[in-house]
Amino acid sequence: MSASIAARNIAGVVLLGLGLAVGSTGAPAVAATTVHTGVATQLGPCPTPTEAPGTEPIPFPLTSSVKPTDTSTSTVIVPDGPQMQCSTTAPTLYEDITYSSPTTGGVETDLKLDLQIPDTPGDKPLVIYITGGGFITADKSANLGQRTYVADQGYAVASIEYRTQLTGATYEDGLADVKSAVRYLRAHADEYGIDASQVAVWGQSAGGYLAAMAGATNGIKRFDIGENLNQSSSVQAVVDEFGASDLAGMADDYDAATQTAYMAPGSFINNYVFGPGSTRTVATDARANRAANPATYLRRGVSAPVVMLHGDQDQIVSPSQTLTYLNALKAKGVEGTRYVVQGANHGDMSFLGDPDAGLLWSTQKVMDVITGFLDQKIGS
Repeated sequence: MSASIAARNIAGVVLLGLGLAVGSTGAPAVAATTVHTGVATQLGPCPTPTEAPGTEPIPFPLTSSVKPTDTSTSTVIVPDGPQMQCSTTAPTLYEDITYSSPTTGGVETDLKLDLQIPDTPGDKPLVIYITGGGFITADKSANLGQRTYVADQGYAVASIEYRTQLTGATYEDGLADVKSAVRYLRAHADEYGIDASQVAVWGQSAGGYLAAMAGATNGIKRFDIGENLNQSSSVQAVVDEFGASDLAGMADDYDAATQTAYMAPGSFINNYVFGPGSTRTVATDARANRAANPATYLRRGVSAPVVMLHGDQDQIVSPSQTLTYLNALKAKGVEGTRYVVQGANHGDMSFLGDPDAGLLWSTQKVMDVITGFLDQKIGS
């Protein structure tokens, strides 16, 4: 076990911030409760949220070791050098736009998004950010700095809420929410100056998994549920940071105790696949595990190209998960690229007392991989 992992190992309850997360066919009205107009600023550090993202306790032991990951088909990034710097003009921020009102277990929920629009000419390609949260939380205020940096490069950036297991939702509900957000923003593209033909999804952790699912399932109508069904939910690119793919193998790189906890009935993984209260598991139900795996839906020429980034010291999602998905992409003839961030853990680990872990993910080197891919796939 490396010294860095040993120093961060916490047995018992892990608090996962992980931010670094049948309706009518009519479109809900645009309802931004707060609009912050962009103002000129000096080049400098990107903004941070005024409040820490919410956390929820998840009762499983943090792994004591991580197996070395195979990098033979991936590119290794040494995340040194300067931090990202935000640009001279702050984007206009629209907050709390209701994009969908799905019903789960008989309860209707208004799902909201925040939208940043940079002060650049012409319609903007759209990036939809999907936060992490262990399938338990989905705080749209998370990762404001990186979102602002991407907006600075000329992209409209929306950060969305989605349903989690706290409301009895499953991964199919979360995927439906991501697709609802894509359709909503396409329906309202003219109002916000968005180029509706160029849309990417970008997720971290649980959000990375949902981003991979969204890109893999392009054109599969059974996941399109809710409003704005006259709009396409297909996306043109996927950025997947430390997301899972084959959920039954999510702890494969970890010690035996962690593997047992992840695969136990009622774990955070199994609850998001089968719903709360189920005794089924992805480890024993191969059919359900396949249905929850984005690789199942990959189709050449239809599924979106993917770039993946994973830390080789990730203690929450096994680094082999993105390697497994890279191999699946290649087998299905879908474009995929994987980067391994040397020495990096699971994004922003400040919720475990490591405030510096997230800095490896916000270096210029790492962010250039993301924005370079976006420029190539959806940039104007």
